[in-house]
Amino acid sequence: QVHLVESGGGLVQAGGSLRLSCAASGNIFRGSVMGWYRQAPGKQRDLVATITSSKSTNYADSVKGRFTISRDNAKNTVYLQMNSLKPEDTAIFYCYYQGPILDYWGQGTQVTVSS
Repeated sequence: QVHLVESGGGLVQAGGSLRLSCAASGNIFRGSVMGWYRQAPGKQRDLVATITSSKSTNYADSVKGRFTISRDNAKNTVYLQMNSLKPEDTAIFYCYYQGPILDYWGQGTQVTVSS
């Protein structure tokens, strides 16, 4: 079992920045992929960014150049630095952990960008 705790969401004006954190605890697999997904009202949950244990990254086209994912393997924590936020970034952001057998999700943190 893996438990994910997210923090860092909130309300920000367009053009502003936020940093999300997600700490994983429990039966951690060192080779896991971690990442962030988001779900806007009435829409499906979409990939934002992922990062492997060797720190290879993958981003959705909509956030490339604005968001940066990083990871501290010693702390089992993944971060998402979000810059130049846009109103269309408004969503619930979910932390994701891909284990060797099961995938896990955080409870979600709300990000609201006002115009």
